[in-house]
Amino acid sequence: MMKKTLIALAAVSACGAAVAQSSVTLYGIADAGVGRIKPGKTEFTGGNTLVNNTPSRIGLKGVEDLGGGNVAGFTFEAGLSLDDGSNVEFDGSPFGASSGRFWDRDANVFFGGGWGTVKLGRQVTPTHIAEFAYDLTGLANYSVVRNSYAAIGMGPWADSAFAYITPNMSGLQAAVAFVSKNDTGLRKNAWDLGVWYHNGPIAAGLSVNKGLDHGKTNYQLGAKYDFGNFALAASYHNATTDGVALPHGMDALGRAVELRRRGFSIGGQAKFGAFSVVLDVARDTKNEWGAKKYTNALLEGKYSLSKRTFFYGDVLRLDGQTHWGLGIQHNF
Repeated sequence: MMKKTLIALAAVSACGAAVAQSSVTLYGIADAGVGRIKPGKTEFTGGNTLVNNTPSRIGLKGVEDLGGGNVAGFTFEAGLSLDDGSNVEFDGSPFGASSGRFWDRDANVFFGGGWGTVKLGRQVTPTHIAEFAYDLTGLANYSVVRNSYAAIGMGPWADSAFAYITPNMSGLQAAVAFVSKNDTGLRKNAWDLGVWYHNGPIAAGLSVNKGLDHGKTNYQLGAKYDFGNFALAASYHNATTDGVALPHGMDALGRAVELRRRGFSIGGQAKFGAFSVVLDVARDTKNEWGAKKYTNALLEGKYSLSKRTFFYGDVLRLDGQTHWGLGIQHNF
């Protein structure tokens, strides 16, 4: 995604011995189309639905060069609905939800250098980054992996998080994030560890976490191999939910029951010039979230008009229902 630099300032320190440079970048995604998400009707989709490629958003990122290879900065990012311009976060539900806060995607400060980066605040989780490394759709809203296994319990973002991200070591990186129980209001602290690798034709991701709403350990592992015009990917997932939102998620005493969902995915991608197609299939080996074990599938087609703009179409078979969408996305 290309970013346009709006402001560049050069400031000389009081002693005159060092020069620090700062920049603030405005960036975003505009995604909209038409689609149908059962049991709803065919209607306009403004970026934050199950059948859009990516949530529409706008963000600011600031970076200051502190010298000696160190930098400091911030990221503020808000989800937007192209239906009416309101602030909406895609949370995995069919049509997204209003979070009640503007910077609902990212709101953090970071400090880093050749030794890595420390980031504090609301931010993307290591599990989400690790899954992104191998998912054939780039974790699109309609990703069959993302929707079947719900980011293995941790979710794509974490509030009040402390994280450390290693430097890139020939394509290998790792991150660990921690959220105190004092911030979550739960009995235990939450943590998330992710490792990902992307070098040449090989990409892979592994993560382990104890999420924000349960005490069991979750994990996922996936890999992708790019043959040039073709790519293959496979993954395995073990996820937990506390069951509060499920009809069978409470015991006789009204206490939340921790429920498991396990399964694997396998898929392929083919590129023909500006056009690409993805077929991705996920199969449950255990599913306590639903009535049975499901085989879910996604068919995606994309046509690139430029490096920043493309048309797309998708058909998603998810837990017994079929959804579809057609749209256009522009990145800036």
